[in-house]
Amino acid sequence: MSEPARKARVGGFALFTLFLTAAFVALGVWQLQRRTAKHELIAALTERLAAAPVALPPSALWTALNPARDEFRRVSFTATYAALPDAMVYSSGSAVRKDASGPGTWAFLPARLSTSETVVIDAGFVENTMQDRGVEDRAVKKLVTGQPTALTGYLRFPEAPGWLTPAENRDKRLWFVRDHLGIASALGWGTVAPFYVDLEHPAPANGIPRPGPLDVNLKDDHLQYAVTWFTLAGAVLIAFAVWARGRRQG
Repeated sequence: MSEPARKARVGGFALFTLFLTAAFVALGVWQLQRRTAKHELIAALTERLAAAPVALPPSALWTALNPARDEFRRVSFTATYAALPDAMVYSSGSAVRKDASGPGTWAFLPARLSTSETVVIDAGFVENTMQDRGVEDRAVKKLVTGQPTALTGYLRFPEAPGWLTPAENRDKRLWFVRDHLGIASALGWGTVAPFYVDLEHPAPANGIPRPGPLDVNLKDDHLQYAVTWFTLAGAVLIAFAVWARGRRQG
């Protein structure tokens, strides 16, 4: 191989090495940035979950609420469960409820405020109910007393379905994503608040549905991923150095 061709080959391989190294370093930095953002989110959620409940914001302020600032805020209010069909939302396990680690469904039903607005309530977890509509119907029926009930829970916002999210089963009133707005539209609940409330208490006497406190348990593997990307960057540089040294000696 001629000297110009050899130099061109080494130069091309060097550029490719620099490209890979830069890409791996960028991915490592991105993971560190995600780690910082995740820690800020965990701190914010921990603070919100530990705070004393506040009054539910009036409906005039609902459009100003957003997930970044208001998700998981604790609220207390009084509402009356409406005598309307409830919905089951399937869960394979919860990241924020340690007592709901297995499969089951969340019981979603509408409740009316004294000011006539409707707020959707996630009344709690019902284990192993995906195939039995009657279990949740019987559990929810005892909540619908026609009397106002003092409720405490957490503001939550609707989820968007993913590419692999199954379609809802309207016959069973079974959903696979916490889209309370879509559920309300499908089941004729009327206009509802842009958020729903994840119920903390009260719980029924037999604990079904089972509400409860939330706990931050977000996965944080970003430092491990960052170290992996930086290690790959270093390995690429070392491999190039060894290869280039061999070429010079040859």
